[in-house]
Amino acid sequence: MAFGIDPILPAFDEIRATFDLVPDDNSVTQIVSVYMLGMSFGQLVYGPLADRFGRSPVLLVGLGIYAAGALISMLAPSLGTLLAARALWGFGAASAGVLRVTIARDLYRGDQMARVISIVMGFFLLGPIVAPMFGEAVLAVASWRWVFGSALILSVGLAAWTVRFGETLDPANRRPLRVGPTLAAFRKVLTTRVTVAYVLATTFAYGGFFTYLASTQPIFDVVYGRADLFALLFGAGGGLMAAAFFTVNRFIDRYGAHRVAVGSLTCGATLSTALLLLSIATDGRPSFWVWVVSMAVINSFITMLMPTGMSLALDPMGEMAGSASGILGFVSMAGASLLSFMLNSRITDSVTPMAVGYVLFGSAALLCTLASGAGKRPQVT
Repeated sequence: MAFGIDPILPAFDEIRATFDLVPDDNSVTQIVSVYMLGMSFGQLVYGPLADRFGRSPVLLVGLGIYAAGALISMLAPSLGTLLAARALWGFGAASAGVLRVTIARDLYRGDQMARVISIVMGFFLLGPIVAPMFGEAVLAVASWRWVFGSALILSVGLAAWTVRFGETLDPANRRPLRVGPTLAAFRKVLTTRVTVAYVLATTFAYGGFFTYLASTQPIFDVVYGRADLFALLFGAGGGLMAAAFFTVNRFIDRYGAHRVAVGSLTCGATLSTALLLLSIATDGRPSFWVWVVSMAVINSFITMLMPTGMSLALDPMGEMAGSASGILGFVSMAGASLLSFMLNSRITDSVTPMAVGYVLFGSAALLCTLASGAGKRPQVT
């Protein structure tokens, strides 16, 4: 999933030049947005299929689509073709988005599931550490097209690992691929208070983080003129987030997933407000190093909601885990992609719009979490 985004970010300038865009044209961020939208819609498809045919075969099909999207992106003759191929690429990546959580739900429950998903997310965030530097290394010897093409090799390795990992869905729990059971899954998701609250909270949290993913390179380049430091500092920020995911387990053990979610969002929203006030006071350009460090810390708090929120949202879903994962993934990622798309277009020569978005999205996520009622439910071990 991360490899479809992070190595490409340092290539924005070359992509602009290839398709005759002006150097500060922010439309290049649509390469990230359409990938996210493809992932969003794909999750609606893969969830019910995984409940019917099993996790492993559906993941293998998704990896095939992922490879096709990467190949077409590599060869794209125009920006329009590239954007369409990126949507297809994201549609394939959605199989991993759904099934990493679904497989965890097959094997674990309650706070233990939250701990396992936090470890998975920690490894996921190794992508922002390594992938931008990988992209820079490829760009040093080849064009941006080979950055896209390298994903083909990755997809082959992932397919081999998928076969080796095996199947986690008990054959007795397979669900028929009919409209009725799918609608039943929608109904259960929409009528379960904790699930609705946490999927909305995750949507807002993703909205801020997706904005960061898409607009950070233009901010480094256009706002601060420090594009040379992007890969290194973006990776360092990802390292801090990964460290947060690996250490959050001890807090989940001690306080429970819900209290960790409330605490992390409270810290994130508070720090976002402080950064917004500083940004307003400095005409939208606070010190470069203050902004970089602040965003790394804020993201570490905000993104902690992802493992805890998804585990709490999925916990009541039982044998509907695949379909429910698809629904939750679609709502959170499509909603977040649209929030990010609206915000990215306003980020030109100032970081203030991003700070405003983080305050609004972080506060909304916190309110949804507080309204979930999860703190009143007994923890499942």
